[in-house]
Amino acid sequence: MTTENTYDLVLERFVDVPPAKVYEAWTTPEILMKWFCPDPWKVVACEVNLVPGGAFNTTMQGPDGTQFPNMGCVLEAVPGRKLVFTDALLAGFRPSANPFMTGIVEIIPEGNGTRYRATALHKDEETKKKHEEIGFHEGWGKALEQLVEVIQGTRG
Repeated sequence: MTTENTYDLVLERFVDVPPAKVYEAWTTPEILMKWFCPDPWKVVACEVNLVPGGAFNTTMQGPDGTQFPNMGCVLEAVPGRKLVFTDALLAGFRPSANPFMTGIVEIIPEGNGTRYRATALHKDEETKKKHEEIGFHEGWGKALEQLVEVIQGTRG
């Protein structure tokens, strides 16, 4: 694991699925809802509009039924290769009240699979540390495993 900046968290792995399918899993709400949260959490609502300023909204639900809306904005979408989103801005580039991170998902063709790199950018060390403590690496790693299972057809 490497970081580009002291405030960044990075998850990088090779996955044995095509890059186009990884991008589709990130950008199609019906698919994203099947894998985005590590079990036993789940996504119960999702909106993705792949234009700069478009919505990137998910509502996560914990095992106890408590829901956590996450409202954000797409900053960049490069078909098949990259998705950048943030909760610092809402759809239409409206500033949000409680920014936490900007996510960069890079989808790099490698052999018959994909080099997957997800980077979470934070404003300061405290925010980065909080994200680490709530399980960035474990959670994002498990979600990636679930993404692969959805693409391979072993997860409903």
